[in-house]
Amino acid sequence: MTPVDPSLNRRKLRLALRQARERVGLTQREAAEQVEWSQSKLIRVETGTVSVSVSDLRALVTLYRITDPAEVHELEQAARGSKGASWWSKYHDVVTPQFAQYLGYESAATSLNTYHPIVIPGHLQTRAYAEALLAPRGLAPERAERVVDLRMERQERMFDSSGRPVTTFVLDEAAVRRQIGGREVLDGQLDQLLDFGTRDGITLRILPFDAGAHYSTLGSFVLLSFPDDDDLLYLEHAAGSMTGGEDLELLARYQECFHTITELALGDTESRDLIDRIKQDLGAR
Repeated sequence: MTPVDPSLNRRKLRLALRQARERVGLTQREAAEQVEWSQSKLIRVETGTVSVSVSDLRALVTLYRITDPAEVHELEQAARGSKGASWWSKYHDVVTPQFAQYLGYESAATSLNTYHPIVIPGHLQTRAYAEALLAPRGLAPERAERVVDLRMERQERMFDSSGRPVTTFVLDEAAVRRQIGGREVLDGQLDQLLDFGTRDGITLRILPFDAGAHYSTLGSFVLLSFPDDDDLLYLEHAAGSMTGGEDLELLARYQECFHTITELALGDTESRDLIDRIKQDLGAR
C-alpha cells in the first residue's frame, strides 16, 4: 500500500481544525491566544503548510471540544503522518513555494479540468517535448533536466497510481500543431496524446481554429475539484496564481469558460481524428 503523502495529512488537518474552530465560534486570534500560540502558527496549520505535532493537536482538540474518540484517533494519525517531505520536496531547487502549494492541492483533487491554448500541458508531455520546450529558456543543463524529471514524475503519479483524479484536457488546435522540437518530437508527442486519450478517467478534446473567440483565449488555466473543500482555480503564468473561495466571481467565470470551451471543442473521436491528420501531414512533408 502506497503511503499517504504528508501534504494530504496536513490538508486533512487544515480542513478539520478550521471547521472545528468555526463551530465553537472562535477567531484565529482568539484560538491562538487560548493555546498560547502566535497567530501566524495557527494560520500555517490552517493553510496546511506545516506539520502538526500530536501534543499541539491535542491542545486544539481540547479547545475545540472534539470529543468523539474515533475522530480524535483519526486526527492524531493524520498529525503523525503530517511530518516528512512531500514527493516534490526533492525538487525544491526548481519548485517555487507557490507551485509547491499548488501540487499539494493537485494531489488531493478528485477532478482536474484544464485548457491550454499554446503548448501541450506538462501533465501530458513526453520527455523529448519537455526538453525541447525548455531549450529556449537558457537554463543550465542540470537545472533543465531537473525540471523535466519533475514533470515526468508528476505525470507518472497522476496517471499510473491509484486514487488519480478524473481529468479533462482541452487543447487548442495551435497547441497540437506547433512543432516544438521539430516534426519527430511532435510526432512522438501526438502518439502519447492518442494513448492518453484512450485511458479510463482521461478526456482529451481539441478546440479547433474555427471555434472563434472565448474568455480564455489569452492563457491556460486549471480547475481543481475536491469532495470536502471549495473548488480551486490555478492560472498558469510565470509566477502562477491560485484562487478559490475568496474570489467566487472569478472562479465562476472560469468554470463557465471551461464549460463553453468544452461545448465548442471537438468530440473524443473527432479530436483523435484531427490528431491523426496532423500526424499524417507531418509524415508527408
